[in-house]
Amino acid sequence: MEAPTTQERFTFTSGGESLVGNLFQPKDGAATALVVTTGPFTSVKEQAAGVYAEALAERGFAALAFDHRCFGQSGGEPRQFESPARRIEDIRNAAAALLDDARFAGLPVNGLGVCYGAGPMAIAVHEADSFTAFAGVAGVYTDGAQTKAVMGEAYRRAIDRARDAERRWKETGNAETIPAVAPDGGDVAMPLREAYEFYGTPRGAVPNYSNAFAVQSWAYTLPFDVIYLRSEMEKPALIVHSDKALLPALARRFYDGLGAAKEALWLDSVGQIDFYDDAKLIDPAADKIAEWFKRV
Repeated sequence: MEAPTTQERFTFTSGGESLVGNLFQPKDGAATALVVTTGPFTSVKEQAAGVYAEALAERGFAALAFDHRCFGQSGGEPRQFESPARRIEDIRNAAAALLDDARFAGLPVNGLGVCYGAGPMAIAVHEADSFTAFAGVAGVYTDGAQTKAVMGEAYRRAIDRARDAERRWKETGNAETIPAVAPDGGDVAMPLREAYEFYGTPRGAVPNYSNAFAVQSWAYTLPFDVIYLRSEMEKPALIVHSDKALLPALARRFYDGLGAAKEALWLDSVGQIDFYDDAKLIDPAADKIAEWFKRV
């Protein structure tokens, strides 16, 4: 069967680096709105962000998934460095680049974040005038104070290790990395077995993905706070989640505190990761997101 979408390479600049994306569009008819997607921790455009971008293109949008700075085919050093602030800047620059394209000038722009990507995307949508609405899929809406309290002494040790790693990188150009996932957890960025079963196996380990994490990232990701935004966000927000996905209590806190237009869709998942590649979750989530973006 012929694919209902087209895909093209889309490049733009952010922070002085060239970023590479995949732009999906409906094959039949011009798109009437845009979507910028961002995905989970350490992920690349061919994984969850691309899955949802393609799904939204099937539903009439021009949708962009891209490799953030320091990941995949995009530029940036040190490699595998996660920075929420950089993600937010990259998202804003992605939207600006789409609107600079004559094909899309004047179209509304929406933001879709999956898992960890929901936090930076929500902030980007809130802060940038170019964005109309937000949707989060299995989003992690971090509470910085809660993270610190739950981790206890491990929090300070991780921050100190990250700062030492960053100092050595600045002095030597060598970045300390650890695996993103491993079969038995251990000294990794994502110790959940469920994460390994995606990123560490052919299920999700696409050729563009590197199973590595720059240790200095922890100095930026651990303190990252999204929960504050619930009382400030004025853009329409859709929360798609599951009681078996990561941190459903935080998703509810975030949603309950939103004062602007909002809706929630709670689905029945096995866990977190099936939101990335299971059509039984992707299809109803994409249907609701498309309806939401068209309505608001």
